[in-house]
Amino acid sequence: MSVFKRLFSLALPVIGLNLLNVLALAVDTAMCGRLPEPEVVLTGLGYASQLVFLLMVALMGLLVGTVSLVARAHGAEDRPRVEHLLAQSTLLTVGVAIGVAAVGWFGAEPLMRLLGASGPSVEQGLAYLRPMLLGTIFSYLNILYAGVFRGIGNTRLPFLTGLLANGLNVVLNYGLILGNYGLPALGVQGAAIGTVVSQAVGLAVMLVLLMRGDVPGLRLRLSGFRFDAGLARQLFKVGAPAALDMLILNASFLTVVGMLGSIDELAVAAHGVGLRIQALAFIPGLSVSQATAALVGIALGRGKADEARAVTRASLVLCTAILSVLALLILLGVRPIVGLFDVIPQSALFGLSRTWIRILGLGMPAVGVYLALVGLLRGAGATNASLGINALTTFGVQVPLSLVLGFWLELGVAGIWASLPLSFVFKALLAAWVYRRGKWAHVGRLPKQAEGAGE
Repeated sequence: MSVFKRLFSLALPVIGLNLLNVLALAVDTAMCGRLPEPEVVLTGLGYASQLVFLLMVALMGLLVGTVSLVARAHGAEDRPRVEHLLAQSTLLTVGVAIGVAAVGWFGAEPLMRLLGASGPSVEQGLAYLRPMLLGTIFSYLNILYAGVFRGIGNTRLPFLTGLLANGLNVVLNYGLILGNYGLPALGVQGAAIGTVVSQAVGLAVMLVLLMRGDVPGLRLRLSGFRFDAGLARQLFKVGAPAALDMLILNASFLTVVGMLGSIDELAVAAHGVGLRIQALAFIPGLSVSQATAALVGIALGRGKADEARAVTRASLVLCTAILSVLALLILLGVRPIVGLFDVIPQSALFGLSRTWIRILGLGMPAVGVYLALVGLLRGAGATNASLGINALTTFGVQVPLSLVLGFWLELGVAGIWASLPLSFVFKALLAAWVYRRGKWAHVGRLPKQAEGAGE
């Protein structure tokens, strides 16, 4: 099988799983848009969504480290190490989930107010966020196990499990948000409860598969378990830069939300609608990037840097082509896309949402290039490089551009939004430079492969 076909076959179920997860959020948003005072509801969801992304930082660091090490161990055909990584990362994820839930519970309200949320928006945001925080352990373990499956080249089972969980989520939320099927109409709180219950069901299925050993090459063994501090340090050594990377990304998004709120709080609601579209549009590129990381890790585990380069070239073609096509579709269909959220066509919210989505579409080809190269760096364990790129472009390009375009040049919310795709152009250029230097090929090698492995 060619490298391109291997990448596509691995990425396709990941695209399906990620699409299901984001589509569930989009459906929730569309349902919540039919509640009384939809603009207040959507604004609260916009603030809450940013905090959910922010609180994912700790998990994403652990996830990136786990997938990178699992892929390399799988490539080296070291099954005991793969299973050891699975057990250790499970324990660490449980600890991270408990800590995040506690911090989020007590810090959500002051953070939302710091971002500019008003009383009604805060109430709606907390009604959604707090049930989600109680279910953090379910969502985090689901994400971890999907990553571990991906690290051994199995993406079909997480997709099928996600199909079950997300189908249940849509049904539950249709009942709990709007009061259908004789269920209580709980509004945004119902959206969160339905999501948490469906995630718990999905996790139960995953645990049965893993503990029974139904997955070839993978079994979760907790009997006689001992905490491995050395492995934990290794996981976080690889994952910590990825966590900081995501923290910086979320800080930039929160900065955007704060700037938008200082001009027009309704722009925060439009931003929330646009984020749902952004998440859907970025799914194929993100999924290919995740598959790229797994295949690069496996290749480097085998000591084959040339194979990792071939995967990266295929990823660049696939990511850029897919996101360019989606960008064109978004630009041509922006009006009906916004209409899916039941926003009144002549309203100010509709106009702001349309502006943001158009700006988003123009920057998507550059995002495709960047995502492909980030997949390479994460698969190689070269997370410090991606951290440096993100930090430099966020603080040196995106934030200053937001201030210049939005306030100094008085372009308002459109200028603030424009800073995001422009920053991705610089990210793509820097990532391409790092790729051509080739140092990532050494970072990902196992010790026994270091001697004699050619560039």
